[in-house]
Amino acid sequence: MTDRKKALVTGGATGIGRSAVLALARAGYDVAINYASSEAAARACADEARSLGADTLLVQCDVSNEAAVRAMVAQVGERFGHLDALINNAGTTATWKVKDLESLDLDEWDRTFAVNVRGLFQVTRAAVPLLRRGTAPAIVNTASIVGLRPGPQPLPYAASKAAVVNLTKTLAWNLGPDIRVNAVAPGWMEGDWMERMLGDKYDDLMGKRARATPLRRCVTADDVAETMLNLLEGNRFVTGEIVVIDGGFTAST
Repeated sequence: MTDRKKALVTGGATGIGRSAVLALARAGYDVAINYASSEAAARACADEARSLGADTLLVQCDVSNEAAVRAMVAQVGERFGHLDALINNAGTTATWKVKDLESLDLDEWDRTFAVNVRGLFQVTRAAVPLLRRGTAPAIVNTASIVGLRPGPQPLPYAASKAAVVNLTKTLAWNLGPDIRVNAVAPGWMEGDWMERMLGDKYDDLMGKRARATPLRRCVTADDVAETMLNLLEGNRFVTGEIVVIDGGFTAST
């Protein structure tokens, strides 16, 4: 349908990105789904979004690669003509032993910043002309609670998410009044990401975190997607803000 809004979601194949794609599809958006390597998951997500009425475009692209980003956004422009929403969700992390600074590989540090920070900027910059053609265009970035307070996550991941917090605010200043820019900062989230981070301690530690949370559970990808959609569709006088989604954990500890 020609009257459907248009969105681009980076890292849209799995986790928060997948939930965001499906939330947008339900809300009447056609969605360009970016992925780096999870082609099968991206295709499955696109199939589900189409079943919800969305026109979809799959675009493989490493967001740290400027030329690839420009080519991706050109594809989106050719297909959709404009963008009403951009969700910068693509992200990666590093491996390390907690509190052991020497265990951190600096190549992984550089890669984390290349994707999480430079990639976010490159996609945003390339997408601005399409967003300016949209209706009440808005951007939502995926930050993290560890970008706001200390946690056990690898240092480059936490530092990169702190940079996302700053970028969100500075982009809001630079792109206003035409384009709003906000971010979400999820707390401990159920699913594959935290399973990889916590390993065999996942069930125990997630259970303890849920019991210490006022809403008595940990955040899900669908919770995050719901907030992202609210920031895109409503909150018309809100920009440069970071919305914490952790069931009240940080407010009560």
